[in-house]
Amino acid sequence: MSENDSQISATADGNKLLVLDELSDRLSAFRQLSHSDDESAIDQILGEFGARGKVELDIVRELSARKPLWVPDRFEEAHHLVIRSLEVLDRNGGRATKMPKLGPLTPIASFLVQLVAGFIVRNHQASVITSIRNLYLRREANAAKSTPERFMLRRARIDADRVLPTLKKNALGLPTFLLGGAVVSWVSTTLGQAVEGAKSKIGFIVALLVLFVAFACLSWVVLRGAAIARHRIRLSLDAPLNALWETIGAAGKPPKDAARQFALVAIILTGVGFLVIPIVLVFAFFR
Repeated sequence: MSENDSQISATADGNKLLVLDELSDRLSAFRQLSHSDDESAIDQILGEFGARGKVELDIVRELSARKPLWVPDRFEEAHHLVIRSLEVLDRNGGRATKMPKLGPLTPIASFLVQLVAGFIVRNHQASVITSIRNLYLRREANAAKSTPERFMLRRARIDADRVLPTLKKNALGLPTFLLGGAVVSWVSTTLGQAVEGAKSKIGFIVALLVLFVAFACLSWVVLRGAAIARHRIRLSLDAPLNALWETIGAAGKPPKDAARQFALVAIILTGVGFLVIPIVLVFAFFR
């Protein structure tokens, strides 16, 4: 059988059956059965697609949802709400917050926590507006010409294009060379002190403890900054973003922020410190 014969078959009355017709019939059958309890029929259609797992099931489900907008009557309202939420988050996400009393270290701790929170918030808002713009662009191409959905998506995509440069900022709010120089200076100074202290057993232990305290403080700053960022993103953006994805439909899940990843890294650093320090101290005393 030739390649063309494998793609186009003949029906009983002699008319040619296109692959597009067969695919549309399968997707239509799946769409009709997806709301029923007939699991065997659903499994049969999924088997025809070669779908076996959850991811494959999601792929077929999203393919069968052909409408460019699931709830077109509420799409523009949800779009405007998300744009407003991004504006509010951009203005307030990186603001300073009340800190526990740490004596003379309070201003420094507050600045560092604000830096971490602002970094997470700015990265997230840039990711969100980029994802929204790309999704609008694809759904606009998916919508039939001269339909209300296409016009709505085009207007929303133009809005996102205009807003995008205003939300893609320097995530740290500081010149990169300034922060890089500070980090390099701190690391080199700390390592130099550790090497100098290693000439004596007591000096080595003191340097190691100082290094551990420094990393523990850094982990605390990252953990607190991540918690503040997560709280502010949840308060201002999570619900509007979920509402927008609901009106669009069959678009997976909205983009997530990196607060949990930052918190996990901070916890791992602290845990590693608690494991490594005793081992190094034992080695230092009994070598």
